Amino acid sequence: MKNFVINGQHISLKEIEKVINSDLRIELGKNAQNAIIDCRNYLENKIATSKELHYGINTGFGALCNTAISNEDLAKLQRNLVLSHACGMGEFIPKRIVRLMMLLKIISLSHGHSGIQKETVDRLIFLYNEKITPLVFEQGSLGASGDLAPLAHLSLPLIGEGDVIFKEKRVSCISVLKLYDKKPLVLGAKEGLALLNGTQFMCAFAIDCIIKSNKLWHNWNKIASLSLDAYACKSESFLPHPNEIRKQSGQIQTAKEISSILKGSDLFTNKKEHVQDPYSFRCIPQVHGATKDSLNHFATIIENEINAVTDNPTIFVEQDQIISGGNFHGQPLALILDFMAISMAEMGNISERRIFKLISGTRNLPPFLISNPGLNSGFMISQYTCASIVSQNKQLCTPASIDSIDSSNGQEDHVSMGANAATKLFKVIDNCHTIAGIELFIAAQAIEYRRPEKSSTIIEDLLKDFRKLVPIVEEDVLMASLQRKAKSFVEKL
Repeated sequence: MKNFVINGQHISLKEIEKVINSDLRIELGKNAQNAIIDCRNYLENKIATSKELHYGINTGFGALCNTAISNEDLAKLQRNLVLSHACGMGEFIPKRIVRLMMLLKIISLSHGHSGIQKETVDRLIFLYNEKITPLVFEQGSLGASGDLAPLAHLSLPLIGEGDVIFKEKRVSCISVLKLYDKKPLVLGAKEGLALLNGTQFMCAFAIDCIIKSNKLWHNWNKIASLSLDAYACKSESFLPHPNEIRKQSGQIQTAKEISSILKGSDLFTNKKEHVQDPYSFRCIPQVHGATKDSLNHFATIIENEINAVTDNPTIFVEQDQIISGGNFHGQPLALILDFMAISMAEMGNISERRIFKLISGTRNLPPFLISNPGLNSGFMISQYTCASIVSQNKQLCTPASIDSIDSSNGQEDHVSMGANAATKLFKVIDNCHTIAGIELFIAAQAIEYRRPEKSSTIIEDLLKDFRKLVPIVEEDVLMASLQRKAKSFVEKL
């Protein structure tokens, strides 16, 4: 397959997903190369011909922004910046997220507003293409002067420092560079700042989470459809006309999708004795639909960020300006990361309520969905487990973006905390896969008590595949292993 060419074009979220999932190699197009070279030539000429101070180029950083640095010390300044800012702590983030960070940083630098040398961008591309992955820590970013600490760790291999993951092993970056006969780079003026300022940590998590959330949204509609038939629910709430008068596109889409999933289901269309269903079933279009509308909004913000220049200062060759602004501030991402956590947690919240109803011993289903209840506890504690995870999600949904801690001796006096929002969201999404897996596990058990009636072809095929991994529970067994299999099934759907 051909390389993915980064050439100053608008890059969609779907293209990013394809690059990552298809493991495409990347390269710079001619337009991007020229933009980077022109910007660097402009910056070097400006440094050589002007005594004007420009933040981070010939000054210190943060609260030291008014401290002038001599031209002879500019290279050391940039190396010191990377080393001193590599202050990450906690766990290492997943390799997939680090590779997304690298890809996003290359895209941002390719626009030619960062003053970086082409050789430095080429080295980043080399690391990406050869799958030489820096070790990046989970903790350390305030999400305001960019993701400083995580991006410093991402940049360490460029200057020959730190360890990397190479061929699934942790090794020193120097040893890997020697394999390829490459030496560490000597960063020039502004380059360390171009590498460290930016929202690539937050944005990488956002991309991973929006991709997973969109996929999970569709799969959760299938699981909820199975629960609808398992609980003998009425079909009227999913008809087009009651949903269309609400005027919410996500709600309309949800009702349409579930009606399509359950098309041909005898269980869904047969006459019911009860007048209406509990909210957790009847209001699926409203709740799942609101999440879908939110996900669509999040995707727009994330795609804008993919194509953004988020370091500082930014350089405008045609306008002959070097501007110290705030494009590194993570507030646009911080808000949607918090909101995405809330939106997906609500999918888990309503899912747990359906689980509660399915094991409640109502609608001609046995208590806890097991034969001989009392001797057998059945799915009783599966609901406990799900309730505890839903509760944890609620705790994780406390917004990070409403917090701010003064930093850099007051110079950086408002921060987004978007990085914390990102790592919290990542956990929420993982929890949601667990909850969805447990709902599938329980709904698949419940529908067996409706036999010989059948659900739709889509649902029956889903059940057939699921039963290859998870059997019907006839009497009490070790449930945790079956729940993990159910979660894995959902993740691979």
